[in-house]
Amino acid sequence: MKGLDLDRLQAYLDSPPLTATMFAGGRSNLTYAVTDGTNRWVLRRPPLGHVLPTAHDMAREHKVLSALSQAGFPVPKPVLLCADSDVIGAPFYLMEHVDGKIYRDVADLVTVDLHRLTLTLVDTLADLHSLEPEKIGLGDFGKPEGFNERQVRRWKKQLDASRSRELPGIEELHARLAADIPAGGPGAVVHGDFRLDNVLIGASLEVRAVLDWEMSTLGDPLSDLALMLVYAGRPLLLSDGKPFAPIDLPGHPSLDEMAARYAERSGRDVGDLHWYVGFAAFKLAVILEGVHYRYTKGQTVGAGFDTVGAMVPELIEQGHRALEGH
Repeated sequence: MKGLDLDRLQAYLDSPPLTATMFAGGRSNLTYAVTDGTNRWVLRRPPLGHVLPTAHDMAREHKVLSALSQAGFPVPKPVLLCADSDVIGAPFYLMEHVDGKIYRDVADLVTVDLHRLTLTLVDTLADLHSLEPEKIGLGDFGKPEGFNERQVRRWKKQLDASRSRELPGIEELHARLAADIPAGGPGAVVHGDFRLDNVLIGASLEVRAVLDWEMSTLGDPLSDLALMLVYAGRPLLLSDGKPFAPIDLPGHPSLDEMAARYAERSGRDVGDLHWYVGFAAFKLAVILEGVHYRYTKGQTVGAGFDTVGAMVPELIEQGHRALEGH
């Protein structure tokens, strides 16, 4: 299996014969379901040809999962961390397998109470931001002070590292963001890529586990909220090859309702999200441009990467519109 040497993993774990399948939909770290016939785990490792060390730091992801699981927040419990790249070709960790459904297909979303599901997602994000980092062992997980300024610099650096084509308007968008950076309020644990298809949902539409913590840190919680709103309006879900934005599906709450729900549950002021939404669009554009870059280099594993590049110019335009108050 590409990216996972089962024989070497089996020898390292001293386990019965292993089988594995790769999870679809991942755009960053590679994720596999692994079993020895009795036990079930999920294995995470960096992608092939990874270029963003912090996001692909397995020890960091393992740390936040350990802290959050002990605090009672819904995440998979980590089982094992291996920093030795010689075992499967990269550092990796194992976590418990959590039963649940990932909603990323329109055919599934139109069969559930999408309004309730989406507001549950908003509540879960507010609950994450209510945790006090020092009290759960994450006081040193990042520096909330200057978070937004560092994010603007970081994602521009990441853009430059994965630039393979002209992207009209993206330099101007970065300059506009850099010229008016909000100081931000009290810091919190931020997920960094919070969206519907990064959570496992149970039969009663409860959140069983929040996944994909590679971008988590301590920072401005409004950055998480804004990115969730951008994702809700982006046509990233596919049905019969036709793109749909979640917000266009029956029952999905409006962006204003989502923001108001977050404000009510978190007690945070969300009165002016324009800069945050503009930055979220820029950040997502850079993330997807990185995926497109790796796709052109043959470094991605799985299907669906051929359409990612076309999403980037639309996000650049969205970022400009947000800064103009739209």
